[in-house]
Amino acid sequence: MALPWKLHGDGRTVANDAIVLPEERLGWVKTIGFGAQHVVAMFGATFLVPLLTGFSPTATLFFSGLGTLLFLLLTGNRLPSYLGSSFAFIAPVLAATAGGGDLARASFGILAIGVLMAIIGLIVVRFGAGWINALMPPVVMGAIVALIGLNLAPAVRNNWNGGVNAPPETVVPSAVVAFITIVSILLITVLFRGLAGRLAIVLGMAVGYVAAACFGLVDFEKIAQADWLGLPEFHAVANPFADPSLWGLLPAFLPVVLVLIAENVGHVKSVGLMIGRDLDPLTGRALLADGISTVLAGFGGGSGTTTYGENIGVMAATRVYSTAAYWVAGIVAILLGFSPKVGAVIFSVPSGVLGGVTVALYGLIGLIGVKIWLDNKVDFSKPINQFTAAIPLIVGIADFTIKVDAVVFNGIALGTVSAILIYHLMNGLGRLRGTVAAPTAVPAPTEGGADASSVTDR
Repeated sequence: MALPWKLHGDGRTVANDAIVLPEERLGWVKTIGFGAQHVVAMFGATFLVPLLTGFSPTATLFFSGLGTLLFLLLTGNRLPSYLGSSFAFIAPVLAATAGGGDLARASFGILAIGVLMAIIGLIVVRFGAGWINALMPPVVMGAIVALIGLNLAPAVRNNWNGGVNAPPETVVPSAVVAFITIVSILLITVLFRGLAGRLAIVLGMAVGYVAAACFGLVDFEKIAQADWLGLPEFHAVANPFADPSLWGLLPAFLPVVLVLIAENVGHVKSVGLMIGRDLDPLTGRALLADGISTVLAGFGGGSGTTTYGENIGVMAATRVYSTAAYWVAGIVAILLGFSPKVGAVIFSVPSGVLGGVTVALYGLIGLIGVKIWLDNKVDFSKPINQFTAAIPLIVGIADFTIKVDAVVFNGIALGTVSAILIYHLMNGLGRLRGTVAAPTAVPAPTEGGADASSVTDR
């Protein structure tokens, strides 16, 4: 069977004014090299999520690679993308596992979000994406994305000090390691260009890891004991019919759908701009693929997935948009999932290193919401926009919580609901009274165009 890519030019070079299109490829040696580059670009962010939540790194890598291949199939090899772990799941997963809850409970929330995403994808395939923009205009979307990142601030403090139950003698060394980590990330970001600069998070973590090892905070015994080859560490999803309390977790997970929609829509638009094509008709397929990928991850114990801006940055820098490179990346990720040694190394990263990373990372997730406001020129001189943003942010940061029987609405859920309700109620009543003009059409939020290359897109 013939492969679906045609050779670009001589397969060895790309002219300065040319790009390698999704349906093209370079020679296979170069294509494998570009695929490996995509693996490096996604790796730093993808392994952070299981490290912060307790999910299996090997299962996460396996489903990340599998999801990428599925995405390429469902989009007809026309939309280059890597599906890595979504940071939007961190807060609800931590909430689901707080107080001793097991990961199978959190997996049910991930699976449910995947099902909802797949349904939304099918709706967009049939009816288009206009209704998404009507339900969540930029002021609403920006507030929701921002509060998801800022809601995690207490977790940063805990990691910085070595964890919730850290022995007193490790608190100061852990804080020093955290400081070294964040300073390293900042210096690498400004001192290095190209791929090294884009990998500031993972390189900074490597520096912090070495510092932690010097303080005796790294346990190398489990790494030594881990096998080089073995099955990914899967776990089954909890059964909501056997444990009805699982349904009570869903309000905390539902806002994640809004973030995944924004990331997928932004990815489609960004890639379309870079290759000079209208890829909007593929939006529904992208949402459907991401939904199915997240369902599979939920079933098997992996983290929920999303399209990755880090890999957009690699494409922008190399001008190679060939989906063949992403097939290589997906296959490599699956193979890495069969190495328990890789998982052991990832899990050996101490809390202090995570504290240094997350003090910036979670704040940067919050700033993605601000970027949505800026990109769409949200007018904050209007009271309706002021209240739509201000109230949900406080609700999310303070982590307001309401419990109704077994159903728990945490700060993210309540902040999301308040953003949508405040905007539409104020807008509806204002238009009825003639104090608010009818809204004008706005573009869908994007990840930042062709230069969206940082882990903050997660």
